[in-house]
Amino acid sequence: MTELHADQALQEGKAPTFYLEEEHHPEGSTMLGFGLYLMSDCLIFAVLFATHAVVGRNYAAGPSPADLFDLPLVAVNTSMLLFSSITYGFAMLEMEKAKKNTTLVWMAVTALFGIAFVGLELYEFAHMIHEGAGPQRSAFLSSFFTLVGTHGLHVTSGIIWMVVLMAQVAKRGLILENKRRLMCLSMFWHFLDVVWIGVFSFVYLMGVLG
Repeated sequence: MTELHADQALQEGKAPTFYLEEEHHPEGSTMLGFGLYLMSDCLIFAVLFATHAVVGRNYAAGPSPADLFDLPLVAVNTSMLLFSSITYGFAMLEMEKAKKNTTLVWMAVTALFGIAFVGLELYEFAHMIHEGAGPQRSAFLSSFFTLVGTHGLHVTSGIIWMVVLMAQVAKRGLILENKRRLMCLSMFWHFLDVVWIGVFSFVYLMGVLG
């Protein structure tokens, strides 16, 4: 401890040197902590899915999913996110090979797919609102905009995080800290992919076909 070393130095007639002795930070603690965060996100989306299941057929004499959803467009948007998950996997493979430049290239491709996904989602929202199907129109639309919008905000946060990490990797390389951050972002990005598959199946497909 700091006080102990200072007292010992004074007794020996030397000028005290102050420093802290800290335990080594366990490498697995970051991943554990981030895993706990993802579990909290799971609870948030579980509540949103449950809410949509309860009120998803309350149209208030307004448009139904079959009237609003453009399944081909949603399928294209889904493919954007699925491809981004694959390209991020390529980035992680290049990271393991310590290839900084190709890691950055695959991360940039992933970010572009993510931007395309968010752009198509915003287009869908704008089109629905223009048609008078905004979140205030019915309980169904309120739950839809909340669930899909929350996922979209997560994707947007992931894109910002990815750009920041690209800058860090470009500046400092694939050091241990950056690898750990890339692993956390990988968990987050694939988690969003899984959630979107649930949204596509439960909200869009079941809404139109059910």
